[in-house]
Amino acid sequence: MSEFRISARINGAEWTGAVEPRLLLSDFLRSVVGLTGTHVGCEHGVCGACTVLLDGEPVRACLMFAVQSDGHEVTTVEGLAAAGTGAAISVDELHPIQRAFHETHALQCGFCTPGILMTTVAFLAENPAPSRDEIREAVSGHLCRCTGYHNIVEGVALAAERLAADGEGEP
Repeated sequence: MSEFRISARINGAEWTGAVEPRLLLSDFLRSVVGLTGTHVGCEHGVCGACTVLLDGEPVRACLMFAVQSDGHEVTTVEGLAAAGTGAAISVDELHPIQRAFHETHALQCGFCTPGILMTTVAFLAENPAPSRDEIREAVSGHLCRCTGYHNIVEGVALAAERLAADGEGEP
């Protein structure tokens, strides 16, 4: 099978290389680029665990091919923290949304958390002062078997409040 050469900006860094046309974006990020924060759950786009941002918009990485990222900006959960490398960091270096999730216990096993965080980044960029109902609607496309969603909603609300207070119009 022939490979295609692609070039994408991943978490702020340029990546260029050859990929097979059938390689899923989720598998590309995990196996080729080494960013294992993008989780693969259902492999049908239903659970949301594989959600990443493509040019700032949430997409299901298990439903896209890596070649579709050619010429685009891809942001994974590793790109949220101050270090942006996925390396071990302190809580203070986490993105404000990650800190809010940490403080409100908006995660349990953490499997679904990266996808929910990526959706939250895009959601708060579009709606910086959401109601609890709007937050519930925004995260409704994610399956979490551990939390019951209450703490996830509280985490998003706390992040929105803090981002507004810090004057960070865009998360």
